[in-house]
Parts: sequence; structure tokens; C-alpha cells
Amino acid sequence: MVWTIKNVLQWTTQYFAKLGIDSPRVDAELLLAQVLQCNRIRLYLDQDKTLEPKELQAMHKLVERRGKHEPVAYILGSKGFMTDDFLVTPAVLVPRPETELLVEQAAKFFKDEAICFLDMGTGSGAIAISLLKLLPEARGVAADISKEALQVAQQNAVKIGVAERLQFVQSDLYQRVGTERFDLLISNPPYISDEDMAVLDLDVRQEPRLALAGGVDGWGLYRRIIADAAQHLTSDGVLAFEFGMGQAEPVRQMLLDNGYAAVAVTRDYAGLERDIFATGKDGKYADRILAINK
Repeated sequence: MVWTIKNVLQWTTQYFAKLGIDSPRVDAELLLAQVLQCNRIRLYLDQDKTLEPKELQAMHKLVERRGKHEPVAYILGSKGFMTDDFLVTPAVLVPRPETELLVEQAAKFFKDEAICFLDMGTGSGAIAISLLKLLPEARGVAADISKEALQVAQQNAVKIGVAERLQFVQSDLYQRVGTERFDLLISNPPYISDEDMAVLDLDVRQEPRLALAGGVDGWGLYRRIIADAAQHLTSDGVLAFEFGMGQAEPVRQMLLDNGYAAVAVTRDYAGLERDIFATGKDGKYADRILAINK
């Protein structure tokens, strides 16, 4: 058989589909484009091109890795988020499109303002770095308990050009962030319950457990963040979180119980409740938050 681009894509797509991989065609295209150092459109323009033996060998290695359910982002070493490609390694959670909505909405509250924010559990740095790009007058602190994750985030900050406005701290939530008060506390914390961790998709199981597991009910990190937030927020400060399916009401109640009277929930691309924003009832941004769902 002559292994043209067309034939390789067809075979790989069928192989991935048999393994239960969610997006077999897209994954096949991404891997082959990586091998050939081209974009995916070029694969179709040159679909009758025959692959050289070294190219076939390289593709075989990547297909083998994906066949073991290693996330494509780890194989490629990068993942697109907002307008940039972020370096990713198995030390960090793969950035998701849904999280872009958290960043976009948070940036709306503080447009053209010189705020300082704290991103807890920064991982690849996708949230903090993207916020800094949208808010050119802002500066931030990115905290993560993982030294390896912080190293990835630092590389991304340099690569994307915001390193001078972003401080990195190895910290278990607030433990080492000092006494500074922030205008925004933002986080996509681990929120998967112990029960759901046991039945995760094979792909997701490859990602760091620290970035996924949220304890018995999945709410453990929210309890800790919210309980101590007042010590680290300015008087007008805003809390912004992503959460999992079915968690909107418990997280909302935690915020209300801790005095954050202006609370709003937003939905993701699939129409599912995904993000929550909160501040005090007399906070500067209270009206903006309450207006979200009107």
C-alpha cells in the first residue's frame, strides 16, 4: 500500500475510532500536521503526497502514544487558548475552551483598570496570562502548589510577553501569597468528586490528579478559597470561579454564607452553568455582576 497523506489520515482515523477516542479525525490531522510541520489545510491540498519512511516512522510513534490515550496537547507540547498557543506538559491541566469564558467575563469588569489579581492553581498560566493580555494596565500573581506547573507557566509568560507583570509563587492557595490585597481572586480549581474521579475518561486520567481532584464532594477547594478570601480581597474585590456540572448552587450558597451578596452564574458554550462571579452587596462591581443574568 502506498502511504499517502490521504491514506494515513483514513487509517489513523479508523484506528482511533476503534479505541473510543472522541475526535479521531481531528487528532489524526493534528498529529500528521506535526510530523510534516505544516498546517491542517496543507494536508488536504497535498493529500496525494507520499510520506517518506522517516515521516511514517515518526507518525507511527505519535499514533502509538495517542492510542494509549495520552492527550494530544501533551504529544504536541502545546494547546491553543484565547489567542495564544500555550506550552503544556503532563505537569499541568490542558486548558479548555470553556475557561476562556471565565477570562473574558472577568476582563469585562476591569476594562482599562490597573488592577492586581491572584490566580490560584495557575497550571499552565492560561488564565493569568490571558487576563494580562486583555488588561494591559493590570498585574497579577500566579500561585500553584506544583513547582513543575509554575515552571511551565513562567515559560508561557515569557513566550507570550507578559512576564514583567506577573509574579509566580509556589503556594497552597493563600499560604505564601503574603498580605497584599487583590481586586480579583480567580481560579479554575480542582472540582471533580472522588466518585467521579474513579470513572474519568482515559484521556483525562493522564492529567495531573492535583489539578482535578476536589475531594469527597468536589467542593473542598471552594470551601477553602471562599472562607479565607476576605483576608486577601480589597473592599470592592471580586471572586471568580469555574465549577463542574451540578455545582452552581452549592458554590453560590458558600459565597452567600460568607457575605458575598452580589452573585451571578454564567453558562458555557453548551448552555451549562460553568462560572460564578461574586462581590459584596456594596462593592464597586456589584451592579455589573448582578446585571450579568438580566
